[in-house]
Amino acid sequence: MAFPRIALVTCREVVKDPDWDRDLPLVLAALEEAGADPVAVCWDDPQADWAAFDLVVIRSAWDYFESVGEFLAWADACAEVTTLANPAEVVRWNVDKRYLGDLSRAGVPVVETRYLAPGDCVDLPEEGEFVLKPTVGAGARFTARYRPDERGIAVRQLTRMHAEGMTAMVQPYMRSIDEKGERALHFAGGRFLHATRKSAVLVPGTPYDHDKIPHPALRVCEPTAAELAVAERALAAGAAGSDLLYGRVDLVDSDDGTPLVMELELVEPHLFLHLCPASLPVFVTAMVEAAVGGRV
Repeated sequence: MAFPRIALVTCREVVKDPDWDRDLPLVLAALEEAGADPVAVCWDDPQADWAAFDLVVIRSAWDYFESVGEFLAWADACAEVTTLANPAEVVRWNVDKRYLGDLSRAGVPVVETRYLAPGDCVDLPEEGEFVLKPTVGAGARFTARYRPDERGIAVRQLTRMHAEGMTAMVQPYMRSIDEKGERALHFAGGRFLHATRKSAVLVPGTPYDHDKIPHPALRVCEPTAAELAVAERALAAGAAGSDLLYGRVDLVDSDDGTPLVMELELVEPHLFLHLCPASLPVFVTAMVEAAVGGRV
């Protein structure tokens, strides 16, 4: 039987700077060792023949938010000719963080979130720290943390976002992040891989349009039973009957210690496999099985 051909979807920035995605060369090498025929391909490569692959895995297409319409059109077209992971319908749902409302309605505990679309009245908190960010974005782009006395600056950010067609999210700043950080639980093929913890990304006073360190002080950690339970509920709600090859659930604590979902990453989550080598063969096995199972 021929080796399964697997495309790992990336972006041009990763091609220019391979260190940006430290997992990509590890996954490529491990897939080859497992008997697959893998190749890294940019999602917007006009020469790519997606039908030639048994499986197309979105791994580090980290520029998709700059042209989300084109990216979603690519995902739909790709899914018509081969097996796309995660599925195109999941990708379409997950690129816009308004999915948090769907998770909440499904009974998943999430960070309290309001949405302000272009044309909506300016409705920002009068007290307590809050976070303003776009519903479509990555790497803390257009994201900032504000005190109530910085409301004027927040209004200027919101005005710019609306002028550029962005819908904004308003969330309370979760104070537990400063002490406990954010936790991310990583999954592949329905199995828990490992968990990581990072320190606070949003430093007070950092302008929304400045670059930020997306994963400061990142390290492996051990999740609690409550964190695992919330993460699994979020994945089940996000899958909505679809098969998920991978996923990452980002969690923070409420004031009473309850884990809350901050984000559910089902499109192109960094899995930080280089921090936990034991997770790599599990992910590779899941990809090979999906590639072989997806063959016609």
